[in-house]
Amino acid sequence: MKKALIYLLSVGLLWSCSNKKAENNQLNDQEKKDNWTLLFDGKTTNGWHLYNKAKVPSTWMVKNDELYCNPDTVGIEHGDLISDKIYRNFDFKFDWKISKAGNSGVFINVIENDTIPTAWASGPEYQLLEHENIGAAYLKDSTKWAACLYGFAPQKNRVNLKPLGQWNESRIKQINGKVEFYLNGVMTAEQDFNVDTWKNMVSNSGFKYFPLFGKNIAGHIALQEWSKGVSFRNIKIKEL
Repeated sequence: MKKALIYLLSVGLLWSCSNKKAENNQLNDQEKKDNWTLLFDGKTTNGWHLYNKAKVPSTWMVKNDELYCNPDTVGIEHGDLISDKIYRNFDFKFDWKISKAGNSGVFINVIENDTIPTAWASGPEYQLLEHENIGAAYLKDSTKWAACLYGFAPQKNRVNLKPLGQWNESRIKQINGKVEFYLNGVMTAEQDFNVDTWKNMVSNSGFKYFPLFGKNIAGHIALQEWSKGVSFRNIKIKEL
């Protein structure tokens, strides 16, 4: 009985060690086995560049082990930050926190082309928003709440943000153009970018003026610069 108990405790300890949460901006042992890849090392902006621009000094910087956008800086380039690589089928995770009344986003399936002015002109958006101080007028449109497919649908399941200054955990999964959004473990959006319903939604929105918007099921991932600061950490992806 004693040997069996020792064995069970040993197995439990080994399982706990292999599955424990990694330090920030690192992969734990299980994530490594499952072929996750870090997209932010906590020290540099390697793997990212400004949309339609070379890798140049910008408002995006590393501060306190966070990928931080400081739009108040001057004398350097402004713009959205996009992944160097293109992704099609993926599971993408990131933590984020945003400043008071902040408004930002994460875009997927972004096409980088000199003829397309911004990342949002091609890539659908996972909305990032600070609800408490943004103002009631903005929140009247529930398709613009945090973790929505911006401008198209309210949260599929209602979920609250962490208090201002705390980190939220988000996840975007896409397989062959079928996408799911999650916020703090709750699914908030679900959409198939291949179906006529989606095409009709786009044609009846303000995005209809951008011919490539929402028509791709592969592309870059982009982090939006906005008039308020936003921070990211634990950015990781698993290609499916």
